[in-house]
Amino acid sequence: MKPVRVVLAEDGVLLREGLAGLLGRFGFEVVAAVGDGEALQAAVAEVGPDLVITDIRMPPSFTDEGLRAAVRLRRAHPGLAVVALSQFVQEGYATELIESGGHVGYLLKDRVVDVEDFVNSLRRVVAGETVIDPEVVKRLLARRNDPVSLLSTREREVLALVAEGQSNAAIARRLSLSEASIGKHVGNILAKFALPPDDDTNRRVLAALTYLRGDPP
Repeated sequence: MKPVRVVLAEDGVLLREGLAGLLGRFGFEVVAAVGDGEALQAAVAEVGPDLVITDIRMPPSFTDEGLRAAVRLRRAHPGLAVVALSQFVQEGYATELIESGGHVGYLLKDRVVDVEDFVNSLRRVVAGETVIDPEVVKRLLARRNDPVSLLSTREREVLALVAEGQSNAAIARRLSLSEASIGKHVGNILAKFALPPDDDTNRRVLAALTYLRGDPP
């Protein structure tokens, strides 16, 4: 059987080497092992793997670089199998990754207690399934009552800048978008929050307060 070619992204050297050795014992071929999101994207472009396994928090900010890289890779390569392997449930981009179709997994490191189960989960993702840790599902479902969870990733980015008091023009410069596009995103946010008709300034303040009162990704 042809081995599954893997690109592994993990900033911890010991864990990265340990995972590479483990995967090798079960018939996977680690064709690249990197330590940050930028290197992950470059490796995928260079070697064209069957599977990406990525940590979520990697340099430089150790927030969600790996998850954001995974989402970008899925946009560019819809058939690429991607497994996020992390200690954390990072809601911000998790929903977008999970909703990108099959060939996706989101597993929590601390809850992987059986090596064969872990390897089986990887093979299921490569085969086209979606494999999500139950704790991740629980956390995401808990967000359903949070209006911020209704927003797209871009809308959350715009809302975060609105909460900082940025104007549409300033947000457009920050995100390298047109001011008209930002206006459309703001309108979508206000509609999804079902804010009462009022002057735009007051509605923006209410939207910012909704964001700040929650647990934004």
